[in-house]
Amino acid sequence: MTPLPDFQLETYFSRWEFTARYHLTASDAQTMTMTELLALADDHDRAAWETLSLGYTETFGDPALRQAIADMYSAAESDDVLCFAGAEEGLYLAMQVLLGPDDHAVVITPNYQAAETVPLALCSVTGVALRPENDWNLDVDEVKAALRPGTRVVSVNFPHNPTGKVMDAAEFARLAQLCDERGIHLFSDEVYRGLELDQRRTLPNATDLSERALSLNVTSKSLGLPGLRVGWIVCRDRELLSRLERAKHYTTICNSAPSEILARIAVKARETILERNRAIIAANLPVFESFFTEFDSLFDWHAPDGGCVTYLRYKGADGVEKFCADLVNEAGVLLLPASIYRSQLTATPPDHFRVGVGRSDPEPGLDAFRTWLRARA
Repeated sequence: MTPLPDFQLETYFSRWEFTARYHLTASDAQTMTMTELLALADDHDRAAWETLSLGYTETFGDPALRQAIADMYSAAESDDVLCFAGAEEGLYLAMQVLLGPDDHAVVITPNYQAAETVPLALCSVTGVALRPENDWNLDVDEVKAALRPGTRVVSVNFPHNPTGKVMDAAEFARLAQLCDERGIHLFSDEVYRGLELDQRRTLPNATDLSERALSLNVTSKSLGLPGLRVGWIVCRDRELLSRLERAKHYTTICNSAPSEILARIAVKARETILERNRAIIAANLPVFESFFTEFDSLFDWHAPDGGCVTYLRYKGADGVEKFCADLVNEAGVLLLPASIYRSQLTATPPDHFRVGVGRSDPEPGLDAFRTWLRARA
């Protein structure tokens, strides 16, 4: 494995996430307090929390948590679930297990950087671009054309980060079938699933479409609970899942016992939490749309199909990199510029920036943004 490059998003966030006054690019939905989450617990889980012993936990994850996760899928059982310390560990170890030097992977761009750089450190990788002129749609025929005899993984992410795109369900099923026919593992990052305001657009879980597919999810994004650091992969290929479990022995070994109990409460109460978070997004979208259309000479606004992030075009002559840098330095408003999503595999738009629409009360940040823009006019 070749050395991994700096993780540009996390490097940027390490500088600004907790120092910028207004975080308008957050990738997670509004979080909850411990009191709010525990109020959703049933009697059994509340008692489990209050009597919890702080010993080691099972590498596969708490059995009751795994059952609660399996209940989210139509074809999965608890033995098809492996828990991780967040989604990043699951992504990293899955690529380590699935890919070797003689293999090939296909990855969509733009992307969450690890989805690209981890496979690139292991094998040959081909990118398939989502393009703004095509409304960020994935062309399954382009994926098909990118496949090789040695292709082992096709990696996708819908609802998509950073664009908020949700691909057509029939095309997603066609992609799963294409991978099955070629003996390829479809790796599906589904961390924003459940935040589609039009729930008819919610895609099936990939693992429900194929025994070979891996569905990645986490408590961080749709549920808005990143502090729990609990993610999971669901895969009905149990031999592969066993290999992933053995790989986990070299990283976290097991998850935090308190986090697993809290994650169990959250997953079991997911419909209540998702309804709350969708309501926040639904209330926020007109606020963001009004703001960006007020300055339509500078921005092209579009709402996300799903998830709580969207990717907007900046039309200013100074360019998006200087614009974002000046905005955070002078007004304390944090956005993510296009350089964070630059790909080694394909061209990516150099004039876009990511906005987060899942946090409560964005108005103070937008007011500071507006004041700064008017002062520059």
